[in-house]
Amino acid sequence: MTPQKFLRRSASALAVVAAVTLGACGGGDSAPTDTLPAEIGLTVTAVPSIRWDAADYTASAGDVLVGLVNKDSVRHTLIIAKDGTKIPDFKLVAGKKGAIDSGNITLEAGTYQLLCDVPGHQNMKATLTVS
Repeated sequence: MTPQKFLRRSASALAVVAAVTLGACGGGDSAPTDTLPAEIGLTVTAVPSIRWDAADYTASAGDVLVGLVNKDSVRHTLIIAKDGTKIPDFKLVAGKKGAIDSGNITLEAGTYQLLCDVPGHQNMKATLTVS
């Protein structure tokens, strides 16, 4: 084998090894999901087929730490509405599969809607009952 041929093959082999090694370092669908804080009072999970994991959720009135977990392959948001009006200053965003977000909100007893406001995700609706 000529030195030039050897160098070309070595460079090609090195490129393949680098691609495989870097590909294994993260960002894929198998990346581990981060964990939510232990004091979470409400966890809402986006699942494949652009939907929530449940149609109904419950929480206790007062200051609630809400967690959003994304098990779908697309970006999702979580907003909370009461009587058709979005609660201001609360929005969680989970941009990719395995992503999480959390935030605090003060909720009074009553019925709320959980929504994803990403365009095309209007079917992502659930009921939240706070008591």
